[in-house]
Amino acid sequence: MQNALRPYKGIRPTVGQHVYVDSSAVLVGDIHLADHSSIWPLVAARGDVNAIKIGERTNIQDGTVLHVTRKSDAKPDGHPLIIGDDVTIGHKAMLHGCQVGNRVLVGMGAILLDGAVIEDDVIIGAGTLVPPGKVLESGYLYVGSPAKQARPLTDAERAFLPQSADNYVRLKDEYLTEAESLQSIITSPS
Repeated sequence: MQNALRPYKGIRPTVGQHVYVDSSAVLVGDIHLADHSSIWPLVAARGDVNAIKIGERTNIQDGTVLHVTRKSDAKPDGHPLIIGDDVTIGHKAMLHGCQVGNRVLVGMGAILLDGAVIEDDVIIGAGTLVPPGKVLESGYLYVGSPAKQARPLTDAERAFLPQSADNYVRLKDEYLTEAESLQSIITSPS
């Protein structure tokens, strides 16, 4: 994990307890990973010109890109990237300077742009484009380019959101256990 975490201007990513970061991921600068989160292969996250915060039990899947918008006179806070708890970010998604609530599923290849706000309990379909500043209201499925509210979530879909996050907590625990076992084999005297 150490090679994946890189400082920028003296600021290094911080990692909570029981976090998995794949060695092929690159996390730079002002990034905070909360407990039980997971970062999977080939994720690129740059907290260089603003901060990235990733919540508890949240998983960022393979090939995802996370970035932010710098602070300026016009926008003094810029656009940090804030991702809540129990969030599943699907493979090859791109999140740029947006806010994602709790219990959200972002489908594979989705793009979320600056200032977008995703409320709690939302599913964003694969390939969906969420334009700058758009608010996705809690309790709905959104699809399309640009994103449109498709329908209310079913009870089963709402129940699946924390279950999806929990599935990835269990998977990252398996990866961590395997990495610990491998490390003990490497370091034990022959």
